[in-house]
Amino acid sequence: MTERGVLLWIHGGGWRGRYHEDGAALAPLGLRVVAATYRFVSEAHWPAQLDDVRAAARAARAAADGLPLLVGGDSAGATLALHLALRGVDRPGDVTAALAYWAPVDPLDPQWRRLRGDDDPWAGLLGHPPAEGDPATADATVATHLGSGVPVLLVHGRDDASVPAEQSVELGRRLLAAGHPVHSWLTHGGHALDLARPDIRAVTAAFLDTVLPAG
Repeated sequence: MTERGVLLWIHGGGWRGRYHEDGAALAPLGLRVVAATYRFVSEAHWPAQLDDVRAAARAARAAADGLPLLVGGDSAGATLALHLALRGVDRPGDVTAALAYWAPVDPLDPQWRRLRGDDDPWAGLLGHPPAEGDPATADATVATHLGSGVPVLLVHGRDDASVPAEQSVELGRRLLAAGHPVHSWLTHGGHALDLARPDIRAVTAAFLDTVLPAG
């Protein structure tokens, strides 16, 4: 298939390490997949990770041969992809679309805190426990940065025991209210699903058809 866009893929791993998913399963959909790296929480706290993926996006855009730039990721990487897309590389709206698979998006979500209170990756990312009224917590919350109109794909397993599926459901509602085109797929299974699974591949392909030129 002809390349239709460049996908900057941001890996998951709780911001502590690198999960093995590399986004390569999406390449047959007409994407040139480019990997991003970022500092882990043992090296730096938020927003260093956003700074790093912005730098990776600038390099990917410079080498894109004029193709549209999309950003995507799984789990913690999807959170960074959403920030990058919604806030922009250099300005809001300069990314074509975001593809977010099973993303944690709200550090203050009560269900998340019940589930992950004893081992909260957000605390590692921020360098302190998330809290109401804390500027860093607000800045790291994805829904703080809506309104650029960037299209977003949200995919989540309904039985996810690591990131509550309701996080994607609620974010989808808020994105729609803020004027973002949204494709949302809540499906069977838990965390870290196979991107090549037929239903996930199909919904991703359908989303790409709305944001990219025909292949």
